[in-house]
Amino acid sequence: MTDVSRVLDVADKGLEQSLDRLFDLVRIPSISTDPAYKADCRRTAERIVADLTRLGFSASLRDTPGHPMVVAHFEPKAAQGKVPHFLFYGHYDVQPPDPLDKWTTPPFEPEKRTGKDGVVRLYGRGTADDKGQLMTFVEAMRAWIEATGTLPIKATILIEGEEESGSPSLVPFLKENKAELTCDAAFVCDTSMWDAKTPAITTRLRGMVKDEITISGPRIDLHSGAYGGPAANPIRILSKLLSKLHDKNGKVTIPGFYEGVGEVPKEIKQQWQKLKFSDRKFLKEVGLSVPAGEKGKGVLEQIWARPTAEVNGIWGGYTGAGTKTVIPSQAHAKLTFRLVGKQKPEKILKAFRAFAKAEVPKDCRIEFASYGSGSPASEIAETSPLIRKSAKALKDEFGRETALVGSGGSIPIVRYFKDVLGMDSVLIGFGLNDDALHSPNEKYNLSSFHKGIRSWVRVLDAVGR
Repeated sequence: MTDVSRVLDVADKGLEQSLDRLFDLVRIPSISTDPAYKADCRRTAERIVADLTRLGFSASLRDTPGHPMVVAHFEPKAAQGKVPHFLFYGHYDVQPPDPLDKWTTPPFEPEKRTGKDGVVRLYGRGTADDKGQLMTFVEAMRAWIEATGTLPIKATILIEGEEESGSPSLVPFLKENKAELTCDAAFVCDTSMWDAKTPAITTRLRGMVKDEITISGPRIDLHSGAYGGPAANPIRILSKLLSKLHDKNGKVTIPGFYEGVGEVPKEIKQQWQKLKFSDRKFLKEVGLSVPAGEKGKGVLEQIWARPTAEVNGIWGGYTGAGTKTVIPSQAHAKLTFRLVGKQKPEKILKAFRAFAKAEVPKDCRIEFASYGSGSPASEIAETSPLIRKSAKALKDEFGRETALVGSGGSIPIVRYFKDVLGMDSVLIGFGLNDDALHSPNEKYNLSSFHKGIRSWVRVLDAVGR
């Protein structure tokens, strides 16, 4: 029997104990955003430290201005030569469970239930986001150590307690502990599978930059009968400006917007096509039927590999009941730009503001709110040896090709690891779209937890060789 076979056997036999440990964590209401649960957040961190210490890690609780971090290290026994060193990241804090009356069972009393479809699911706040996910790699490491006495890699574990409240302590902590935390690469578990039977690795994350504009015209609201026509109307000016953001083919018209945007490699497009994603079904689920966006680009390519300019909110003038015949003195809009490739947030913001200023008449003015510098996109080459080894390990477990997918949103920790610690990340998780993250009745399929543990056993072996 090979090492991997022995380790998988230990993981399978210890599944019920693994569930017990997960449920022990879920029972602690580690809600980071509410000061009333500060002690519970600390208690969760202390429990993780104690568990990792018993497992053979050098583990410690690290205080921050907010909730504590957990840092743990494992040096493999009898290591010869250079052993790969990887960081494993997760978070122990959870979202508030409100509204409580929507939960079938209490959020912090985890329960295993079999549905009418025969699927066994684990219910409770944090079962999926992120206690269940982080416990998949912890339990895989436990199985390795119990079966062989060691790990095939050098491991550092970083588990934070403020992810659900914006991670205010994270970047300063990374900077202060850069030498200790820098590894060959990081593994992040806070992601999903393609579907319940198909594993996935997320290789593309869009960046983002935000802006808010206010267009001011007359010094006060004006009577539309007395001034309508000769007086500049800020809402008309704003509407015209926003209507010019896209051409008839859905492309963004801001000069220089597409600098740094590359084409998706042919082989990656072919792999996405094999996922048999239905654009029509995707839109139908939200009450739409006609594709928008860039012509000639499918939904997956638009979401995973193309930049966007979106208006998130627009207001001005009278919005109360009935009518009020005024020309408003101001009009406002909020916008976000999703970024890909090598687009630079600061250049996009500068280009948009120049574009917007050019649309405002001389006797009006435009002002911009400040939302910070934004963040660029993150991309890990699909040809990376770590990606290929991890994908092969997942395929060995699931019996299906691993989907290399993108994400329409962003995962800030990936950018932090790159910018502060100078290392790439591999994003492997076992969540599903119906896990109800941040909602009542959050769940994690038992198969996600079990096969997640088994998958990490295989990944640790693959990247350790």
